[in-house]
Amino acid sequence: MKQILVYSDSLSWGIIPNTRKRLAFDKRWTGVFENALNNKNQNVRVIENCLNGRRTVWSDPYKDGRDGSQGLAQVMEINSPLSLVIILLGHNDFQATHDNTAWLSAQGMVKLIQIIRQAPIEPEMPMPEILVIAPPVITEPKGAIANKFRGAEKRCKGLAKELEIIAKDNNVHFFDSNTVIQSSTIDGIHLDDDQHNLLGTTVASVYLKIT
Repeated sequence: MKQILVYSDSLSWGIIPNTRKRLAFDKRWTGVFENALNNKNQNVRVIENCLNGRRTVWSDPYKDGRDGSQGLAQVMEINSPLSLVIILLGHNDFQATHDNTAWLSAQGMVKLIQIIRQAPIEPEMPMPEILVIAPPVITEPKGAIANKFRGAEKRCKGLAKELEIIAKDNNVHFFDSNTVIQSSTIDGIHLDDDQHNLLGTTVASVYLKIT
């Protein structure tokens, strides 16, 4: 059995827009992804490490543990052997507490790639492939999270392109989710049910092409 680690935030945790509730595993894109591959006799297990509010390399002044670079090496150790690590992060880099640009967020992703490749996994464990997924463009934040993400739709512009550049420079796989999905019509940040399904089935196709 091949193990795939998904390192992400609330988009993959499956938060239901404008609530604090969570979609069931088979409704989250990670579950759709796993089921789609197993239905094709791939025999894979998707390991979710998805924390609401996780940034690439920045801390949250109100909640501990949101710097995605902290503890990533240990996550690699815990879950090895891994055939693939999927990183879907970026949205929270543009919260109102940060004055970040797309370029800065992409540099945070570079650090995560480096941590994965330098993780002290056991000597005989394989070094996994890495797939960077660009999150859907943030539209106007609405509802309960509007203040938290105020102005994020402007700060995040160009993120997919910057992530594509660093993926090429660091020899990792890349997929732009904007080619198939869009942010929730409810809150402008997260994913509606149908978008989870679309993303999961599409990433399964991407996986089959890179393995």
